[in-house]
Amino acid sequence: MPDLEYIYLHTQRIRLGAAVALCAALLLGNAAAAQAAGPTPTPLHPATTKQAPSGKTTPTPRPATPANSVDQDGSWTVQDAIRFWTPERIASATDPSGRDAQPQGWTAPHKKRSLTAIDGEHFDGIKSVGTLFSQSKDMKAHYCTASMVNSGGRNLILTAGHCLGDKAAFVPKYDHTKTAGDQPYGIWPVKEWFRDSQYASDRSANSDLDFAFASLKENGGRNVQDVVGANTLARTPGFVNQVTVIGYPRVNHNPQDRAFRCANVWTTPLPAYNQMQIDCGGMWGGVSGGPWFSKFDSSGETGEIIGNVGGFMQGGPDVDTSSPLYNRITYSPLHSDRFFQLYDDAQQGLHTDHGPYHQPALPYSMGDGNTWKHAKLMAAGDFNGAGHSDLIVVWTDGEVTLYTNDGQGHFISERQLLAPNSTWTHAETITAGDFTGSNQFDLMVRWSDGEVTLYGDVGTNGLNVPGTQMIGPNSTWQNATQIAAGRFNSSTYVTDLMVRWSDGELTLYTNVGVGGFGQEHKLQDPNSTWTNATLLTAGEFSGSQNWDLMVQWSDGELDNYVGTTTSALGTEARIQNPNGLWTHNTAMTTGNFTPNHRTDDLVVRWSDGETTMYVDTGMSTLGTEHNLVPHA
Repeated sequence: MPDLEYIYLHTQRIRLGAAVALCAALLLGNAAAAQAAGPTPTPLHPATTKQAPSGKTTPTPRPATPANSVDQDGSWTVQDAIRFWTPERIASATDPSGRDAQPQGWTAPHKKRSLTAIDGEHFDGIKSVGTLFSQSKDMKAHYCTASMVNSGGRNLILTAGHCLGDKAAFVPKYDHTKTAGDQPYGIWPVKEWFRDSQYASDRSANSDLDFAFASLKENGGRNVQDVVGANTLARTPGFVNQVTVIGYPRVNHNPQDRAFRCANVWTTPLPAYNQMQIDCGGMWGGVSGGPWFSKFDSSGETGEIIGNVGGFMQGGPDVDTSSPLYNRITYSPLHSDRFFQLYDDAQQGLHTDHGPYHQPALPYSMGDGNTWKHAKLMAAGDFNGAGHSDLIVVWTDGEVTLYTNDGQGHFISERQLLAPNSTWTHAETITAGDFTGSNQFDLMVRWSDGEVTLYGDVGTNGLNVPGTQMIGPNSTWQNATQIAAGRFNSSTYVTDLMVRWSDGELTLYTNVGVGGFGQEHKLQDPNSTWTNATLLTAGEFSGSQNWDLMVQWSDGELDNYVGTTTSALGTEARIQNPNGLWTHNTAMTTGNFTPNHRTDDLVVRWSDGETTMYVDTGMSTLGTEHNLVPHA
């Protein structure tokens, strides 16, 4: 990777919310609760924290600490919980992060510049997820989110490790319109906490252990699982998953005091940690411990959980309150061996010290947006002769990197082809094709002085070779603004070259090889329209043998020209109308990265460094969006 600084956004963002909205409800509910021994609901809210680490920091080892547990009064009952959580106590609650105030100038999350940066939505909630109230040692009240999980005792909840507290109680599907005595699914006092003794609420690898369980006492002679059901726990399959995250944000960001969800969002790895992250607006304090569902049962009330809000610095990036990242980026530890050891202990009522935490081998990461903002040029092709594409990136400092793909849509390693150097800072545009006919792709470069060089079989030969000079320095090719290789005329090899000139002329060169640029076909005379074409790429978007030309315009419009030939541009198929978002498309290329064996996977590097792959992009539609690199 380029020798660029990776920046971690260090600050502790606790997503613990002050439980203020329940005052009126509890004022009405105390008397009713004192009379009823049945499931008497008590409104309480959970806590959460978030911070963002930097790209390639080595997690700091952390020595063993005493068992993390909070003593819960053995006589703590439903009635005690309602009496304890008086309106006055709740009204005095503060956010332990010290970030209780609403960010200055905050408004509802604005439109993001990336399709991955979506906003969540309020909804009625599900009965297996609710709020968790507790009191810290400094006598401050906080709340988190928790979820019911299957257990033999039928009384176990999952939350974040940083949500432990005294005088704790769980309220399933909390309804702010109901008094404590009228809550639909009651209030359930915490009986006992279970947390890994090695958990650390910091930047160390031990933040991977930010999960906890609690057993709950009966309410009205019944266990909570018999009232609301329970969710299944499953090992996190990997770092890239589609999840639905549910939580209860703080009231000052959630005036209706309703449940909140980010539905069907994709996760990405958190570099250097056994954690994953999502980008979804609205995850304010209070969502800590909230479950990450991989799927739901037919009822929609329970499902399979593979994560929980928490992790590095309690689950999110430490940024200024005015930053959009403040409520968008959310972390979760992966549920792996240590998680299930704790789960077993909680079911058996044990507090086992499992010894020092040894972070498992982490997957390869392409880095973060702070680095990828410096990705100047990209080209995809079968550089290793593996039958699928890899990715070459030229960086602003002249470094060149080859990213190896596994053919299943995953990048698994990187190889430095050139260290930072002054020569390659003069590369103006690049493309890849099999111009030598060896079944291994070559890299073509147009330099700032107009020279065009072909580097054959890059995967084998690298770039520390002279290459073949297609044309020497000249003023004509200085005006070749974009070049894109494709198979517009050839039936076998990618040997055709599309060139957009600075005056708007569009030229197709066929049968390009080591010997020269082949045959020239003018597709567009000089014109003002095509001077606004900012990026070109080519691929099998329409599914035909001959490739299509994709064009990004300066106003954000994205078009495919289907059936382009030597005689004319193909039929225009609109993918995106003019829009502000796609004006941030800074570099793009197309490759065969996935199992359908077609060159139709569009890779886009955005202005903030985020890099996205649109898998199986079609003639007039973008493919399924996969995040390769998170934004800066």
